[in-house]
Amino acid sequence: MKTVIIEDEKRSITHIKGLLTNLPQINLVGEATNAKEAIKLISTVNPELLLLDIQLHETTAFELLSSLGGYDFEVIFTTAYDQYGIQAIKCSALDYLLKPIKFDDLRLAIQKAVIRKDNKQTKEQIKNLLSIVNQPPKEHRIAVPLLKEIRFISPTDIIRCEAANNYTHIYLVTGEKLIASKGLFEFSKLLKVYNFIRCHQSHLVNKRYVKSIISIDSIYELHLIDKVTIIPISRLKKEHVKQELFDQS
Repeated sequence: MKTVIIEDEKRSITHIKGLLTNLPQINLVGEATNAKEAIKLISTVNPELLLLDIQLHETTAFELLSSLGGYDFEVIFTTAYDQYGIQAIKCSALDYLLKPIKFDDLRLAIQKAVIRKDNKQTKEQIKNLLSIVNQPPKEHRIAVPLLKEIRFISPTDIIRCEAANNYTHIYLVTGEKLIASKGLFEFSKLLKVYNFIRCHQSHLVNKRYVKSIISIDSIYELHLIDKVTIIPISRLKKEHVKQELFDQS
């Protein structure tokens, strides 16, 4: 893959270049240290992969991508800041690497980028990423990796998620049931900001679809508004669930 590094620190560029020498599937064709150089480089070499620093000196990676208009490349974001833009990137199922970048993490991210390129998924993922950065939370969609596609779904359309070994069953308001190729732990982190409650090791529930919390002989359950679905609450999660449901903020 024709690859460019867009990074505002020379030391980081040197480090990344050293790692890439051990990855024969990568053909490094250029580097840029600011947005102006990056735009010119991208238009000149037509890369297949960007290793893109989230925070450039005068701008961000998101502003840079927005300014390009069209694109036909994969993106792996790099950052020294764990919190900066990470939620948006995770919601779009794109890859990011924390600095200092480790070789094994870079190798795995590039392997996934190759698969995404073959499946032509990234353009929609970047579009979703930029919409998250620029829109209020209620407009957001998350990218859900299924077995053969990536589906973009509004969190408000998800009723609940249920663990199935290393996969997750996702139940939608339409009645559709999806099988996602990520574990429940990943969705628990991703959906926390959208008012989902982890009430059990195997269950994650959208608060908006909870009708009531029931206690029978010290066993707690969530009853959903469909009047059919009953979700168990583990003893360890009981107080957390009650606090989440009674919190009106």
